[in-house]
Amino acid sequence: MKLLRAATLSVSDLDAAEARYRDYLDYTTIERGPLGADLAEAFEAPKAADARTVVMQPASGAEIYLRLVEQPAVEGYAPLRTYGWNAIEICVQDVLAVHERVKDSPFEVIGPPREIEGLPAIYPMQVKGPDGEIVYLTQIRDDLPAYDLPRATAPIDRLFILVIGASDMHATLKWLDKTLGFETGRVMDIEYHMLADAYGTPRTDMHTISTGIHERDVFLEVDQYPDAATPRPRQDGMMWPGASVGSFLHPDFDTVCGDWTQEPKVREGAIYGGKRSGVLKGPDGLLVEVVEL
Repeated sequence: MKLLRAATLSVSDLDAAEARYRDYLDYTTIERGPLGADLAEAFEAPKAADARTVVMQPASGAEIYLRLVEQPAVEGYAPLRTYGWNAIEICVQDVLAVHERVKDSPFEVIGPPREIEGLPAIYPMQVKGPDGEIVYLTQIRDDLPAYDLPRATAPIDRLFILVIGASDMHATLKWLDKTLGFETGRVMDIEYHMLADAYGTPRTDMHTISTGIHERDVFLEVDQYPDAATPRPRQDGMMWPGASVGSFLHPDFDTVCGDWTQEPKVREGAIYGGKRSGVLKGPDGLLVEVVEL
């Protein structure tokens, strides 16, 4: 059962952002319109009501979406330097081919393809978009002992993991388990070159990361962020910059036991499908949207 449903990114120029995800990552716009006032309230961003938005779908047709919301850039926001949602991860068929494709794109390559010691099943690279959004592009070579990983059915395919930068990784994992029943998967220490570069620390330093899982489905990475990380700045009444909301299906919606930002309600559209949804506020201001399966 695949629970990841969508990632919401804040962008300063919707037309430009839509074009780069279409032209370089093969995403297609399937919905377009203003962000409803009610949903903006659920995202604790009432001033984002009526913001221009698009919902985009991968070339494979997988029902896992990107939602782009237009709002002004936030002064002082630095990617990978603050707590909260920090990156999205997309599976690809051939990471070396994708690297060649994006080298001359609006995306900046901040992590060229590199095998990770102890994780031979994945072959990732990372890029940064003009709005500071971080996108991992990962070739899947095999499953892992404890869970399954998706295989791309298009050159650039679906989202399969969202990445959290946490002030206290273990506290975040406990909250995800208690609130949503998302269990903790593998915890490991790795050389994390992209994170080291963001903080100006040696690339040989080890960083602790972990995963959030449900049965054999892995859809979350939770990283312990360095002490130099800070809370994320945001404009009053607006959405978080960068990756702002993570959305997940839940197989037993009535068991969710967290603090909703507003009472869950039925919503329409590709992400919701006429089912109930609500938004939870987690550690470090994390906004987690839950959609009834």
